[in-house]
Amino acid sequence: MAKTRHSVDLCIIGAGSGGLSIASGAAQLGRSVVLYERSEMGGDCLNSGCVPSKALIAAGKHAQAFRTGAPFGIEAAEPNVDFAAMQAHVKDVIATIAPIDSQERFEGMGCTVIRESARFSGPNEVQSDSYIVKAKRIIIATGSVASIPPIDGLDGVKYQTNETIFDLEGQPKTLMILGAGPIGFELGQAFQRLGTAVHIIDLAEPLGKMEPEHARVLIEALKSEGVTFHAPAKTKSISQRGKTITITFEDGQTLKGDCLLVATGRKPVTEGLDLDKAGIETVKHGYIDTDDCLRTTNKSVYAVGDVSGKGGLTHAAGYHASVIIKAFYFLPPLIARWKGKATTDRMPASIYSQPELATIGVTENAAIEKFGADKVRCVSWDYADNDRAIAERHTGGGVKLVATKGGTLLGASIVGPQAGELIHVVSAAMANNIKISGLTGMISPYPTRGEAIKRAAGSWYTDKLFGPFGQFIAKTMSRFH
Repeated sequence: MAKTRHSVDLCIIGAGSGGLSIASGAAQLGRSVVLYERSEMGGDCLNSGCVPSKALIAAGKHAQAFRTGAPFGIEAAEPNVDFAAMQAHVKDVIATIAPIDSQERFEGMGCTVIRESARFSGPNEVQSDSYIVKAKRIIIATGSVASIPPIDGLDGVKYQTNETIFDLEGQPKTLMILGAGPIGFELGQAFQRLGTAVHIIDLAEPLGKMEPEHARVLIEALKSEGVTFHAPAKTKSISQRGKTITITFEDGQTLKGDCLLVATGRKPVTEGLDLDKAGIETVKHGYIDTDDCLRTTNKSVYAVGDVSGKGGLTHAAGYHASVIIKAFYFLPPLIARWKGKATTDRMPASIYSQPELATIGVTENAAIEKFGADKVRCVSWDYADNDRAIAERHTGGGVKLVATKGGTLLGASIVGPQAGELIHVVSAAMANNIKISGLTGMISPYPTRGEAIKRAAGSWYTDKLFGPFGQFIAKTMSRFH
């Protein structure tokens, strides 16, 4: 049977965050678009990542609220968790958002959506079982999947990943999580709050790349709720007998449970794409080799999102999409090579546990390593000195700003409730080259946790403003008023 042929302006492989955003933008600009997706529309984020995990976290927060009312005069109680009903809540959240990413919506925009596996058959050509697509430009937006570590015996164990954990047949009694990253922290805390005993295992110290003082706040919060950490710890082997999974550590100790979640990292999805037929090269760990403008070694092919190796976050993929649309359709070619760069050194990130931990840019240690200790200055403000935090009886954590001695922001870290929302302020400042002084000029409503950002920025000038020089200026000026 002959294959159907398409000749289009843009062919996109992968209907996740990056692919859908590019398809939407290009289609609304009147460009002809073919969009390939072999699995679920919406990709990992909608179906097995950001959306279901946040729905699960929300359920965990409600459960925890039953236990923590005593300081407010509300009798503490142990929640009665209906695990099946909780799972239904997660599925309902996915179903509510799904129409935004649906095949019907994108076909309504004018896209041709093909639900088959795509592979390259030439520099400008992609084909699948039923179609051959020739395109002026091609976007690879295939995302990533869980990376499974080479641990002895793991291949013989029925383990879970983020793609399967939301479809458990029943609530685990003991959940063991390999990996102390965002997935481990978020899902670990949520399951613990829902009544599962959680153990988090990692080769390294948890959150080792975060600001140490802020990492400690989050780690201690999970410990206080009953999560057990085994880190640093090296796993020797994993086995399963019946429903019991056993982890054996190098020191001979063992850990048993009825559920194992592997969350040790991600790997790019490139298998079956036949990249070599299009002259597309990969780099370390299999990520596609891309330049600053996301272009691959084939000048007609670009890669966005996780598979590009330039940011494993949903909003990074969305940012990549905006860069692509701008470069393709709003900038002349030569200018696009200059103005169409996907700069990711100011990419915010957040761990949506409770408390949340949000970051942007570099840490204090990374800034010192890069610029030198004499060129870097940090200021902080703790929530212990924030009236809203005191009223809510959640004073752990705070805000830390990292800057050059001249006040140019290099990074920030916030740990506490709604940290993921508050990091927007610093992100906006950094995106618009606003210095520390600019943050002092904003007016914060009282009482809010956001005041801590302004107070941290204001502390930059405390010594100068209220020291001998400031006192001298005040004394001099008072003579004229």
